Amino acid sequence: MSDNPYEAPPLTTTAPAAIGVLSGTREDLRSVAKYQKGILVCILVYLIAVVGQFVLPPELRALVGIPVLIAGIVGAVFVFLLAIKVYGTGLGIVLGILSLIPCIGLIVLLIVNQKATSILKQNGIQVGLLGANLSAVH
Repeated sequence: MSDNPYEAPPLTTTAPAAIGVLSGTREDLRSVAKYQKGILVCILVYLIAVVGQFVLPPELRALVGIPVLIAGIVGAVFVFLLAIKVYGTGLGIVLGILSLIPCIGLIVLLIVNQKATSILKQNGIQVGLLGANLSAVH
């Protein structure tokens, strides 16, 4: 403490705590935005695959299963990583496993995506159709 009573208080440069993230750090908030983008890409691949099932001839429909399998595994990883930041390790493991089940997996992806969107909006970050702008997340 200084002897000068008229000295200005010291400046603090700590970033405000992130709302909705277990650790409360802005770095984890940025991770939530990244993982949400990955989940959105997986949802897009699922939707394209569903349309592809009806558009492709019957002998080529089996090829649609390959991107769906890849999107399912990648989606499970992103759900696990995002759920650990938001819900904790136990629920992250459960949601990651549930996202591997074909129809339930899409529902899990949508639920976790909605939670990430609400967390980002609570922290004042705009979220569009393809997720948050990563340059806006400090």
